[in-house]
Amino acid sequence: MAITYSISDLAREFDLTTRAIRFYEDLGLLQPERSGPAGRNRIYSGRDRTRLKLTLRAKRLGLSLTEAKDIIDMYDSPRDTGPQLEKFLLILADHQKQLQDQMLDLQANLDELKVHQREAKALLAKSHGLPR
Repeated sequence: MAITYSISDLAREFDLTTRAIRFYEDLGLLQPERSGPAGRNRIYSGRDRTRLKLTLRAKRLGLSLTEAKDIIDMYDSPRDTGPQLEKFLLILADHQKQLQDQMLDLQANLDELKVHQREAKALLAKSHGLPR
């Protein structure tokens, strides 16, 4: 028999709220089976657990949930892996450019902050009659 997981099992393992897991389900990232009265109980498969793990990894990389779903769905489809990998590389290249642009912006902000710190220290030293 295949190993299955409850929503609380996954929440505990990945340190998530059950609400977050239901959100991922609403986006189509997870597709648990339903059981019990009116299908209220969710039964997650090993596949769902893997998809959740990949989703969280994609989030840590800074990818959007839509990008994560696109990438994860590629591996569920029986298509040729060449186009899948090309799309994956395009998504990663785009994200890498975004991160590099953010790093440049942060570096510019840090450089400006250092200038203001030097100026403030010089003014403070001058107001106290101290050498710079």
